Amino acid sequence: MNDINQIIKALTDFRDERDWAQFHNPKDLSLAISIEAAELLELFLWKKAEDANIDKVKDELADILSFAFLLAEKYDLNIKDIIMDKIAKNDQKYPVAKAKGTAKKYDEL
Repeated sequence: MNDINQIIKALTDFRDERDWAQFHNPKDLSLAISIEAAELLELFLWKKAEDANIDKVKDELADILSFAFLLAEKYDLNIKDIIMDKIAKNDQKYPVAKAKGTAKKYDEL
């Protein structure tokens, strides 16, 4: 079992032991990702990035990733595959020759 599958199994075991699958529908998992992302943003509000509490950053990032992995599991999506596919799409949209060193959106290159 690879690392990602081990993580998903640990998450689903934790969820199932508590009978929380009933609450983990795609809509609510998506909302949870957004809410946890806002909590991550709040850690940086009104301060320099280096002043953020790294332990709290780790906790919020773990929450975001956990809900994202559970959402992928809900749709039976392979995390490695969907990320590699997205990298390939972005490679087409942002060719190195045009995108290197710039933050412009693909339609502005």
